[in-house]
Amino acid sequence: MPQHAAEDVTELLRAWGAGDAQASEVVAPLVYEELRRQAGLVLRREKEGHTLQTTALVNEAWLRLDAQREAKWESRTQFYAVAARMMRRILVDHARRRRSLKRGAAPAQVTLDAIDREGHRHGTSSPAQSSLDPVDLLALDDALARLAELDAQKARLVELRYFAGLSMPEVAEALGVSLATAGREWAIARMWLRRELER
Repeated sequence: MPQHAAEDVTELLRAWGAGDAQASEVVAPLVYEELRRQAGLVLRREKEGHTLQTTALVNEAWLRLDAQREAKWESRTQFYAVAARMMRRILVDHARRRRSLKRGAAPAQVTLDAIDREGHRHGTSSPAQSSLDPVDLLALDDALARLAELDAQKARLVELRYFAGLSMPEVAEALGVSLATAGREWAIARMWLRRELER
């Protein structure tokens, strides 16, 4: 998104957070396509046969975002970070419901490997980074919760990369760190998750 458009979106988000209903109507189509892109990235990383569709994920996330009446939107990056957290919760809740309805069903499988392949194509990731084999989405969520207890920033970084589909420069901006620092944190977080998920 061009910088001037990003600034426009930020101002509209701030107005929406302040209770401007008209701003909500204007900003919705501006952010909806980005939310669809994020949702599409996340769902593509899931095992084939996932029953939650992109539109349903985006619509549910939007309803939850719209319910944040007291939200203080500081930037579009912060907004998308919150959207990522919403999508994570929706996907995890969906996976739990499916598991409870289908006792003995295979758990929802996800992988972080696709993120690095996508990032490498855009020059934002190193091909030498280790990959994670597909893992249970609920196991990943539990591991992220444990990581957040140890290092909230690394857990947030994984959430921004995986659930928001943000590039490393966008993640660095959202976290307020340098691109090099974000890259190091991402590599460490992935190694930690690999150990946790292989236990």
